Amino acid sequence: MDEHDWLAERFEAERGRLRAVAYRMLGSLSEADDAVQEAWFRLDRSDGDSIENLPGWLTRVVARVCLDMLRSRTSRREDPLDVHVPEPILSSADGVDPEHEALLADAVGLALLVVLEQLAPAERLAFVLHDMFAVPFDEIAPIVDRTPAAARQLASRARRRVQGTDTVPDDPTRQREVVDAFLAASRGGDFEALVAVLHPDVVLRADGGTLAAGASKLLRGSREVAAQALTFNRFARFARPALVNGTAGIVAAPGGQPYSVLGFTVVGGLIVQIDILADPERLARLDLTVLDD
Repeated sequence: MDEHDWLAERFEAERGRLRAVAYRMLGSLSEADDAVQEAWFRLDRSDGDSIENLPGWLTRVVARVCLDMLRSRTSRREDPLDVHVPEPILSSADGVDPEHEALLADAVGLALLVVLEQLAPAERLAFVLHDMFAVPFDEIAPIVDRTPAAARQLASRARRRVQGTDTVPDDPTRQREVVDAFLAASRGGDFEALVAVLHPDVVLRADGGTLAAGASKLLRGSREVAAQALTFNRFARFARPALVNGTAGIVAAPGGQPYSVLGFTVVGGLIVQIDILADPERLARLDLTVLDD
């Protein structure tokens, strides 16, 4: 086996973990794959013999690539307060695809990714690498151009943001019961039944992308969210159950074309958060074949 084949084999052994790092950093599986591929290009151009710790080297390269992508994304976004829902990982309602199990470990639900989206790029990197992948701060520091102590502070600030919104979702069976009740009430146009399954302080985030004017919104409160859910009535009959980042969700695909993906956070038998991706451009990249029976 020559050096190129040896490096390729070792890289493939790390690919799953690197995708998990990149997905937590970027909230987009397609962008995560781009970041991992860029790491392979850089490895292929390097002197493999000079790399003492290949897994660590690859992690740092992927982290730097992701950091650059996050900073570029932030600079392109016109309004930092725009609603942005990460690209979800879809699975059938029967269970998570084995290929996605590593990506969704550590309860990386859509709700957590939404919180991570609100962090500064360097904070997100420090938190993801240290708290989720146990990378020491002395290795994180040069990636974010900080001292180890400053890198620790970045992760600490991020951790407070995450813990401030941290909730433990109900078990999968209860989640599905509540989401099914939401869908039934939406189909039936039953406003009070919708309010009954929503937490009084429920938050709804809808990301319609840049091409659909007015499609993005942020709503709070059960009656506000229930009123919005009634507008989903004409699409509810096309909705089918799915797992959205491992928790109960809904995919609406009229005529087989994805219209929206809804992820739910259910706590104490009530929906506390609904995250909706309705951006046509990003929806087109999702693999709906995983939902086929």
